[in-house]
Amino acid sequence: MKIALAQILSTADIQTNLELVKSHSIDAAAQGARLIVFPEATMRSFGNELQSVAQEHSVDWANAVRSIAAEHNITIVVGMFTPGEGERVRNTLLITGPCVDKSYDKIHLYDAYGYQESVSVTPGDKTVTFAIDGVTFGVATCYDVRFPEIFFANAANGAVVNIVCASWAMGPGKVEQWQLATRARAMDSTTYVVAVDQADPHTVSGALVTNDPLGVGHSSFIAPNGTILEDLGEAPVLRIVEVDPQEVERVRAGLPVLANARLRSKS
Repeated sequence: MKIALAQILSTADIQTNLELVKSHSIDAAAQGARLIVFPEATMRSFGNELQSVAQEHSVDWANAVRSIAAEHNITIVVGMFTPGEGERVRNTLLITGPCVDKSYDKIHLYDAYGYQESVSVTPGDKTVTFAIDGVTFGVATCYDVRFPEIFFANAANGAVVNIVCASWAMGPGKVEQWQLATRARAMDSTTYVVAVDQADPHTVSGALVTNDPLGVGHSSFIAPNGTILEDLGEAPVLRIVEVDPQEVERVRAGLPVLANARLRSKS
């Protein structure tokens, strides 16, 4: 199965961002991709007011993405914001296409390195998997990648691919941490990991760079043994990769860490 990784740099303008989703989805479908993955906060980048767009535009924006997916026969995973509790929003992944329409709300909120996502975001409490053409996928968002339990749960629910959508904050050692965490989660769960981050704003002329989580790039496609098969670098790019579910079976036959686990619930 061909999968497209869309490493974009989203902006404050939700319509501009929707056009990025449309143009990349058309391009990916033309190249034979069955699935395209966009970063966290594609609807609107961090550092901008989120509550009003979640309240006033989330339904229409999500429906527009659904129309793009239906028209071009491709499943889209894209980061957006939906209404949360009180004045907060939910950091949501919309998963929509010809055979699926689900959403995942980020469970682990980024209260780290002096940033407090929980002040403005209501956490989710449920893992989500979905299937395309008999291939099962799990999803996670950014800071979730530091918590292996989500990846174990997705694998227990049949996932052979784990998708991580991110707007990874810059800082000393953060690229290395992103690469280490995504590779580790592939090895932990013996799944492919499709990790899609926002592009590094320093690579885009005129892009606003703030202290808010934006992106470092380095979206990647990682084999179930932890090998990086593709690294997209720092700038915006669309890359097509190919998943072979039988490779997951081969890795698990040789290294059955999920079957051998003794301290982790297998339910």
